[in-house]
Amino acid sequence: MNILYINHYAGGPAWGMEYRPFYLAREWVRGGHGVTIAAASQSHVRARQPATSGRFTRETVEGVRYVWCATPSYRGNGVGRVVNIATFLRRLGQWRQWLDAKPDVVIASSTYPADFGPARRIARRHGATLVWEVHDLWPLSPIELGGMPRWHPFIVWMQHCEDAACAGADLVVSILPKAEAHLRAHGMAADKFVHVPNGIDPGEWSDDAESASPVLPAPHAAAIAAARGRGDLLVAYAGAHGVANALDTLLDAAALLRDEPVTWLLVGSGPQKAALAERVQRDGLRGVVLLDPVPKAAIPALLRTMDVLYIGLQREPLFRFGISPNKLMDYMMAARPVVCAIAAGNDPVSDAGCGETIAPEDPQALAAAVQRLRAMPAEARERLGRAGRTYVEAHHTYPVLARNFLDAVVERRGS
Repeated sequence: MNILYINHYAGGPAWGMEYRPFYLAREWVRGGHGVTIAAASQSHVRARQPATSGRFTRETVEGVRYVWCATPSYRGNGVGRVVNIATFLRRLGQWRQWLDAKPDVVIASSTYPADFGPARRIARRHGATLVWEVHDLWPLSPIELGGMPRWHPFIVWMQHCEDAACAGADLVVSILPKAEAHLRAHGMAADKFVHVPNGIDPGEWSDDAESASPVLPAPHAAAIAAARGRGDLLVAYAGAHGVANALDTLLDAAALLRDEPVTWLLVGSGPQKAALAERVQRDGLRGVVLLDPVPKAAIPALLRTMDVLYIGLQREPLFRFGISPNKLMDYMMAARPVVCAIAAGNDPVSDAGCGETIAPEDPQALAAAVQRLRAMPAEARERLGRAGRTYVEAHHTYPVLARNFLDAVVERRGS
């Protein structure tokens, strides 16, 4: 089959997030299918933008064909981002200029649902199966997380697009496990829903990949060695340092355990990092070390040197539809116990039996969980970690996810 995968923010190993389209597409290519990813040339989630020239730039990576649609750069979530979205949608409408192969399947997957309109026109023109892939629920996300009113023109537009996608898609693939009831309330037939979560590339976690991974930066290696020398339990958070990540809760827990043999490593960057560093200094939290991000290829080596891995998010009603954080998959693949401070409609840590799920934004609960894990024999922590890895290898590797996704498409095409 020829598959057209439309994702505004698609990236890959050379550019950074978002990785899911590339990993799925590469598995389909390995299975003998042709895949074209149509993406915008400018995206706020990528670490690096692709080199482009003209309206449409073609590039092939490991057999996956990319079409970069020229869009203007932007910052934040204001008018510039709306113009970027509108430009991308216009470029999709110019498909005769960039679409080289007749698609059998068209996937609309741009986080926001407005790409469904151009995707539907392309699918109808070529008699293709039309798939809508749901990452976040728009417009509910900007309403509940961003405080936008339902009467806002942007929200009205997104609601129209979501309703059209629910009613018009041949298949709805949701990353969120508990989104079915919401989507059915907006017109989706129950038999269209399939849950395909986020995952990991097992090749990045092989022994060969680890031996070829970059050496950890000197500050990271020194912090780890110092903690080991003191006999501390190493608790790490690796990822974005934003308000949503509730890292003040981690610092609160560190303050509660300031006299315990625990070292807390915060690895990453983001808008809250400077404020967190200032608080560490002001409060004398000597057990907390803030470190820069490491290259993606070094993530497995970094996480495997830890004793416990922490993930947390602010309490948000939106999480009732479930979560599927890439970071959590990495943590579990590292075979280390996880403390998960997220209240959501699903609980991957409990499902895997790989650690503890606690209330979000509760430093006492976090401190108590860390103390319990520190009191465990090392062998018991190893068993928890192995349970997480076993769970991910069974349910969250991209070869498994790509097969499940495509099996659902094939079944829908045959029905």
